[in-house]
Amino acid sequence: MHDDGRYDDPRVTGSTGDPVSRETDYPSWSPGTTGPADGDPSLFGGEPADPPTEPEVGDPAGVRRAPEGLSRPANVVEVRQTSGRRNTARAVRYEPAVPHQPAAAAVRDAAPVIADAPVASTDSLAAVATDPTYVSRETPTREEDDPPLAMEAMRAVQILNPSGEVTMPRPDRTRVMCVANQKGGVGKTTTTVNLAVALALHGNRVLVVDLDPQGNASTGLNVPHHTGIPDVYDCLINSVPLAEVAQAVEGIPNLWCVPATIDLAGAEIELVSVVARESRLDRAIAAYPGEFDYVFIDCPPSLGLLTVNALVAAQEVLIPIQCEYYALEGLNQLINNINLVRQHLNPKLDVSTILLTMYDRRTRLADAVEQDVRNHFGDKVLQAVIPRNVRVSEAPSYGQSVMTYDPGSRGATSYFEAAQEIAERGVKEPVGRNA
Repeated sequence: MHDDGRYDDPRVTGSTGDPVSRETDYPSWSPGTTGPADGDPSLFGGEPADPPTEPEVGDPAGVRRAPEGLSRPANVVEVRQTSGRRNTARAVRYEPAVPHQPAAAAVRDAAPVIADAPVASTDSLAAVATDPTYVSRETPTREEDDPPLAMEAMRAVQILNPSGEVTMPRPDRTRVMCVANQKGGVGKTTTTVNLAVALALHGNRVLVVDLDPQGNASTGLNVPHHTGIPDVYDCLINSVPLAEVAQAVEGIPNLWCVPATIDLAGAEIELVSVVARESRLDRAIAAYPGEFDYVFIDCPPSLGLLTVNALVAAQEVLIPIQCEYYALEGLNQLINNINLVRQHLNPKLDVSTILLTMYDRRTRLADAVEQDVRNHFGDKVLQAVIPRNVRVSEAPSYGQSVMTYDPGSRGATSYFEAAQEIAERGVKEPVGRNA
């Protein structure tokens, strides 16, 4: 339908009466009269303005320009000549600037209706009237109400524990835990470092023994382990006391580390001819004058004499398992070796803890591996699962654990939960000191 600006278009209504234009709304207008002339001073209450100038030559629009110096109110609407309209004269009208106020009924009708919006029931209103402390189920919890940055800051404060209070239970006796898995790259060193830092930050005395010739645990704790530094090799081969080799970790109270240098790579060959070669580390830990709550031994990715020394010295075995098929394939051989050590060298040895690492929730394989491990080992598997997190991988490059590098990250939170679960299990089942 063509709209030519009139309310009663004869082509639509069929009426032959005098049409009324939409623009004929100036004061003192009545049907049958024409609009005021251009520049009518009665509209503004001033002197008559100069007549408009003629169109300039070459102006294709043919627009008549107003003389210079003519000021126009801001709320003046100019109506230009349009073909096909009744009021062909160029008119200027004055419209008072009055804001439009919608009616209350219109505002109510225009309000959006949300179908799932919670509505307070009469029971909840009555409960609030009788009990001021009543909290409805529709009230958002603190986790839902706080922004993500605030939640991350709260987790960071909880993990770092700046007050220094003992928030994780301490065991009755020293727990010597061997972190072992013959499969490389499953997170043995990362697990050792982060669990040790988490326990130390919350009031436990922790010693980390780096038994891997690569020395990654020493790197993660920012402990010097270059050639010439007294290390665990001196304890195994030269019978140097462990107290002379252990170094305090900077920035982490109650945490010590026995570093490993490249000299440890030849220790397996030299231990072949040493008397009681399997129990050298066990005697070094037992002779330490201080008391520790936890001793973590980071094992190399092999089943040689270094790993056997760690299994003989430990009371518990913590096995990190990557949520991949290859990690499960080598687990059977590790269990067989642990059983051999238990039968012949250390009857107190037990696989007490299984930790799932590098969990990728986007894949079905990770879920399948988790279900297989939980069905086979049962309660020995921690409820805490370590996800794939880039912060965990970035932290060693800064000589830190993820607990101090980014305490609010998902990886730090997961390791904190795992450490807390290990601490609570130790209180329920006290472990005797391995002497």
